Amino acid sequence: MTEARRTTRYIWVAVLLCIALAGLVVRLVFLHVAIQDAGRTRTVKTRTYRETLTVPRGRILDGSPSANILAANIGVKDVWVDPAPLLASNRLSSVAGQLARVLHLDEAELSTRLNTTNRHFAYVQRFVPQEKAAELARMKLPSVYFSDSMTRHYPQGQNLCHVLGFVNHDGVGSSGIEQGMESYLKGIPGLRESRLDGRRREMYDRRIREIAPREGADVVLTIDQNLQYMLEKALDATVERHHAKAAMAIIQHVKTGEILAMASRPGFDPNQFRAAGDLQKLNRAIGYVYEPGSTFKVAVIAAALDQGIVKPENVFDCENGRWLYQNKILRDYHAYGRLDVADILKKSSNIGAAKIAILMGDRQLESSLRSFMIGRRLGIDLPGEEGGILRPVAQWTAISSSRVAIGQGVAVTALQMLGVICGIANDGQIMRPYVVKEVVSANGTVLMRQVPQVLSRPIRPETAVLMRKLLARVTEEGGTGAKACVEGFTVAGKTGTAQKVVAGRYSESDYMASFAGFLPAEAPEIGMIIVVDEPQPLHTGGLVAAPVFSEIAEQAVRYLGLMPASPEQTAMYYAGRANRP
Repeated sequence: MTEARRTTRYIWVAVLLCIALAGLVVRLVFLHVAIQDAGRTRTVKTRTYRETLTVPRGRILDGSPSANILAANIGVKDVWVDPAPLLASNRLSSVAGQLARVLHLDEAELSTRLNTTNRHFAYVQRFVPQEKAAELARMKLPSVYFSDSMTRHYPQGQNLCHVLGFVNHDGVGSSGIEQGMESYLKGIPGLRESRLDGRRREMYDRRIREIAPREGADVVLTIDQNLQYMLEKALDATVERHHAKAAMAIIQHVKTGEILAMASRPGFDPNQFRAAGDLQKLNRAIGYVYEPGSTFKVAVIAAALDQGIVKPENVFDCENGRWLYQNKILRDYHAYGRLDVADILKKSSNIGAAKIAILMGDRQLESSLRSFMIGRRLGIDLPGEEGGILRPVAQWTAISSSRVAIGQGVAVTALQMLGVICGIANDGQIMRPYVVKEVVSANGTVLMRQVPQVLSRPIRPETAVLMRKLLARVTEEGGTGAKACVEGFTVAGKTGTAQKVVAGRYSESDYMASFAGFLPAEAPEIGMIIVVDEPQPLHTGGLVAAPVFSEIAEQAVRYLGLMPASPEQTAMYYAGRANRP
């Protein structure tokens, strides 16, 4: 082979190698760019994650100058395990036993719940206190893990439970303020969207977007924690003393409608809401309707006076305690002969009140009662308010007006009955009751503030002034509410003793005892209602509820700094305080 031919062969071999290498390069570029580029979207999706940024729930504060915290968040731990390795190592039983001992759980139930091979996650217990979780952490149990969590805490326990409500284990408000103000309290969660590397770690420089969360707002109540404590303490003592089935009470600011205290019994601890039954969770002050009995005479007599149908000095024959009307007997608790309107109210004559209602006529009576907001919700800013019962006049019978006049055949909530009393105290204006004073954001901005609102004007101011004088006589000597007196003050109010309906008939043993009133009678500031369900053996409003009113009011006037209206009463008030041990 000549040198020239050898050189030519080398050149062709080199050319072929270059062509082959070029083909390989093209192929590699195609695979790396074209194919990989086509699948890039799929790869990115698998490595993109989203995280919801939770926010703390807003606090609930009372309306006193101290702004006491009534509900707040506390950090806790969720305890969980990875069951698979525990089962593989035959350590599930021993670990479950130690967890059950520390967390006070049933060991057999826990072992059964964790005994699963197809899961790598199982809760042991949620919302474990930090100190308890720290104790478990020191034990260094295998496959036991802890996650940060948050739970709602109510430092006052049972106090104010029905107003506050509770937050369930999903973080949702489920009754009371927690439910009613959920949109403000829960805040707005944030969002973080980013990318992870091959080890599932976030690549901070590849973060796609982040939306900051907005913390929940604080809700400030009109409730005063100190007044609430006085009310609940007195209510608990009353239930125990009179062996009562239940009780409810409210204190309201007369001129604005602000609720200063509200309590119901039985109650519950919102920190342990799962242990409470439905009746314990019921806010009876707004969600339980009852026949009011003689407290209802206040609305009937006020309407009759306002319309000029009767005057305080008009006299009625009270039939010596027994009156046959429309072939039905109506009785008085005590036998009375002739009483004027003022004494019909003071001595609480059923017969006298019935005769006044009959003079009004059915349609006028029904219309007047509706103007007092009977049979209608008052619109308090709490869930669960009932509207009471007042049947349309077309459904009334021949004796309905005589029975409605004494609080039978009609039903109210304690809040409605207090509204009637406070309306008289407030110159004939019924105010919308409310428990939320304002809502304040985390940065201090006021998002919402309540203002007083007039719902109805059922009577003229001059009629209201007259009724205040007549109701003040109820607490004088010889009146049914004498035990509601407060030293140094004039108290105005009305007692109620209502037979409960049992099996379709009025019971001779089960009663609702109540007292609704306000003080100082001459210039009212606060109104209050006390209702006791089935007290035994005493059962009248004058003997059961009126003394509770006196006890709470005596403390409340001192706490609020209220002063008697006249110099004589002021001197008596201070003399009484000086003589008190």
